[in-house]
Amino acid sequence: MRVLAFALKGYNDWAKHGPGASLKGSHVEMLVSLDGHFRCYRARVSPILLALIVGLVVCQVGIFCTTLYLHRSVAHRAVTYSPVVRFSFRLLIWLSTGIQPRQWAAVHRRHHAFTDVEGDPHSPLLLGFWKVQIENALLYRRTARDGTTVEKYAKDLQPDKLDKYVFSHGYFGPAIGIAILCVSLGWQYGLLAAGVHVVSYLMLNGAVNAVGHWKGKKSYVNTAFNVQWLAWLTGGEGLHNNHHAAPTSARLSHQHGERDPGWWVIHLLTALHGAKVRLDAPHLVSEVLAS
Repeated sequence: MRVLAFALKGYNDWAKHGPGASLKGSHVEMLVSLDGHFRCYRARVSPILLALIVGLVVCQVGIFCTTLYLHRSVAHRAVTYSPVVRFSFRLLIWLSTGIQPRQWAAVHRRHHAFTDVEGDPHSPLLLGFWKVQIENALLYRRTARDGTTVEKYAKDLQPDKLDKYVFSHGYFGPAIGIAILCVSLGWQYGLLAAGVHVVSYLMLNGAVNAVGHWKGKKSYVNTAFNVQWLAWLTGGEGLHNNHHAAPTSARLSHQHGERDPGWWVIHLLTALHGAKVRLDAPHLVSEVLAS
């Protein structure tokens, strides 16, 4: 209450005398008191808890960059972004994951070409649930480096100068990202935050391919499932049955009660002229499941 009283008095003096009014002793005392309160609050926050929170936030940044840019834009051309927004996505995905968009899109396109049949790079029906859940990233990397997938499925995604000199160096991006965390939090807690991010990101992306092709609800006739709790954690990616029914749709929620957080971001970017959606309505390639 004392701090609030000083703040109100300072505001009244400012309103009466204008912004040029000098600070009185009481005002200085107010600022010192406020600074003390903030320092006390920061001291009460556990650095371990802070590192956990930061790690989860960074994970969600990577997740949203994956669904909004790598998946819906690069792989399926469902949405295009302005140069500034596109560069921001490229930089963030590089710093947080080191993923090369051309490789990711090629592997994903192959998945759509051979969904849950021989040739699918990460089908839990073929490889087993836990192999896909745990080794999803390794399956992507192995397929991307097989010498044929990228050339066949990403002919339209030719690397530019930024790819050649910056974004193709996959390990360098995450190294910079971890360095930023270490400088911001201290090296111990920075590494903890990075570890939380890496594990969370890998497990959530693995769940999209494992859980999304294993068990859930269906609206369309295909081998994928809708899992709303997973959609909340992955920017909408858990609505996998919908996605396989309409791969070129920027919106993954089709039915009443379905929620696609990634679509909310696209809708906002569209309103700000930072994005342009390809189709106004989903173009279905799967039949609607009979009720």
